[in-house]
Formats: sequence, structure tokens, C-alpha cells
Amino acid sequence: MLRGLGVSMALPWLESLQVWGDEPRPKTDGSQAPTRMAVLFSGCGYHKQEWWAKGQGSEMELGKVLQPLNDFRDRMTFIRGLYNEQALKGNIHSSQTGNLLSGAPLASGGTIQTGTSMDQVVAQRIGHQTKLPSLVLGCEKANPSVHKNYSMLYSSHISWSSPSSPTPLEVYPALAFDQLFTDKNQKGDKSVLDAVLADASDLRRSVSQLDKQKLDEYLNSVREVEQRIERAGKRGELQGYRPTLTKPNIPRPQDGYPQDIVEHMKLMSDILVLAFQTDTTRVCTLKLNNDHGTLRFPHLGVDYMIHHLLSHTDSEDWLKVNQFFLEQVAYIARRMDAIQEGERTLLDNSMLVLCSSMLNGHHDATQLPVVMLGGGGGQIKGGQNLDYLGQENRQMCRLYLSMMNKMGVRLDKFGDAKEPLMEI
Repeated sequence: MLRGLGVSMALPWLESLQVWGDEPRPKTDGSQAPTRMAVLFSGCGYHKQEWWAKGQGSEMELGKVLQPLNDFRDRMTFIRGLYNEQALKGNIHSSQTGNLLSGAPLASGGTIQTGTSMDQVVAQRIGHQTKLPSLVLGCEKANPSVHKNYSMLYSSHISWSSPSSPTPLEVYPALAFDQLFTDKNQKGDKSVLDAVLADASDLRRSVSQLDKQKLDEYLNSVREVEQRIERAGKRGELQGYRPTLTKPNIPRPQDGYPQDIVEHMKLMSDILVLAFQTDTTRVCTLKLNNDHGTLRFPHLGVDYMIHHLLSHTDSEDWLKVNQFFLEQVAYIARRMDAIQEGERTLLDNSMLVLCSSMLNGHHDATQLPVVMLGGGGGQIKGGQNLDYLGQENRQMCRLYLSMMNKMGVRLDKFGDAKEPLMEI
């Protein structure tokens, strides 16, 4: 780590330096960067006719929803037919989301009882190896109300630290950024980078030329995100509708909640990449919106209906919104693929999964939409189109067992699954 007054910054993976706690490896071994895992979520499923894939490899044909991922078909795994049996019992958004990453039974009646999610199982096992055990991000605030006998906290959270405790969800980009780099609050406007600049200068003298370039690139990217967060916190426009006031009637806090959903998602995506790039954490979830969510999308010309209601339409506007969410996945993948880690890229060393709690906005949870990008550190074959529909053992938790195995967490069972997916 680079250290300064009140600040610590985890470094990116560098070929010249030994990973904290690791045994030294030959400098020629470029495959030993850590494996990372990120789960992205968007609620209410996708367009009924346009979530599909045909064929294999770089020639795979994708439905319109998935077309933003065309450039990554050779490193993509499309998975059809997995499901959570327990999610079929309530047939509403909360009952289909609260156990998405655990497969556990849910308590109704407004009480909270589910299962520890797979990301937190991994974080509890390997989180001591990084500054943060996990990073849990979101772009829409949690809803604590009750809907049709189920707590809406289920539809607001996919990450659960225990069966009764959702993992704290950070929706403020500035605070998420602070989690990565700040040990305590600093007074004044001193930049995170300024606080560690002297330490960074010393480090540059002791690493290889390639690592010097990588370190400079990393420091510049930190500065860029930091400045963008500062600008986003000062914006005044309100999202998706015209309020009675043309501007806020109270001063906007310096560390604000971005009202522009495009900027908000981009900031959170950049923070996810930065967290992995610096090895501040190896486990992240990013909830792009809530299930049963209320986001609007004026930048798409879709300003007349909230996300949840739009999902019931299967319209061209719903397709636009779907593609917007997939563009966030593509943006993250492209950023990760541009970061070289020895012989592989950050994307090659990661598992990036997008899923939802239902196949489409008509509450169809008999099969779940899942797409995975990345190589999991050379452990996952890309260009796969897998279909488990009609098979007996098609539990979603089999995918999680496979992913946990690749993160070094090996369990005999998880949720309702007793064996991993052998293809992954």
C-alpha cells in the first residue's frame, strides 16, 4: 500500500512486487494476479423476445438486449435455464430477489430471514487478504416498506452478510471512493493522491519500467474518478421528472447523490474497476437498480414510466432500457480488458456476472437470465452457450459453487446445490 496522513491506497498488481502474504514468484510468471468476482444486478428481467444467444464462440449470435456485448463473445458464457426453486413461492419481486445469491427460503410477513449470499461467503473466507473484504455498491436507495407480505428490503439487496442482515449498500460514489482510499475523514480539500504522493515517488524508483507506466496510469485514473465524483456531487438537475422548483431550495451537500443516472452508474462502474485494479477487494456486487425499482431514463427519451411499470410492456422503450443496462456491463468489461496484468488482462483474471431475479417483467422465474464475462484467472473457457433448461439439476446455486471454487472457497454444498456446474 501507499500511505499518507489518514490515507492508505492499495496498489495495482505489479510484476516487480510480491503480493502481500504470497510466496515470491518468478518475474516471468505473468499469470499469478488474483482472481476477482463481481456480480451485477438489474431488476425486473429483460425484454421477453430479445434475451437469447445462438451458436458458440466469436460467431455467437445475440439477441438485441445482449448486443452491447458483441465484442466479448469469445470471452462470454451465456447460461440458460438455471433457477431458484425457493423464488417461485411468492411470485412477486421481493420474494424473487431476496434469495437470488443464496437460494435460501424467505420469511414472509414483513420479517427478514433469508440466507448468507455467496459473495459474502467468499468475503468471509478470503476477505482478510485485502483491505476490504467486499465492496457492495448500488445506484438506487433501499426501500424498507412491505409489499404483498414480503419486505421490500429483499428487493433492495442482493448481498446478505447473514440470513437476517443485508450487507450495507453504498449508493454514494464519494463514500464508496472513501472506502477504497480513506482510513478516516480528512479536513480540508486535500486530495487522496496528494496525501500519498511522496510514498508513490519513492515506490517508482524501486519498480520496473513497465510497472512505472502502470503505476502512473493507475494514479491518473484515481485522480480522474476523484474529480468526476466532485463534479457529480455539485449537479443540480433532478432525474426523470420536472419538480415544482427549477433548482433545489437547500444547498446541495458537497458529497452528493448524483441525480444523473448515467453519471451515477459510470462512477460506480469506475469504482468497481478501480477496487479490483488496486486489489483493495476481490469481491464486489453492483446493483444497478432495485427490483420493483423507480428509476426513470430521460436520457433515452423514456421519461413517462418508472422502470418497474415499463418492464411489463415488452416495448421498444423497454428494449432501450435493457440495452442501457447491458452497456454498463460492456463498459466495465472494456475498462477491465484494457488493464494488463502480466500475460492476461484484469478481465481475463475476473468473473463478471450479470443476472436478474426473473427472466422478464412478467415475473417468470422458472429460468433466470445469466451472462458471464471473463476468464476467472484462466479457469473459464469463453465463447460458451450453455442450456440447462429441462435438466434435473439446474439450481442457480450450482453456478455459485463453481464461482466460489475458482475464488479458492470450496464447499460441499451451497443453498440447494450439492455439485458445481462442471462446464464453468
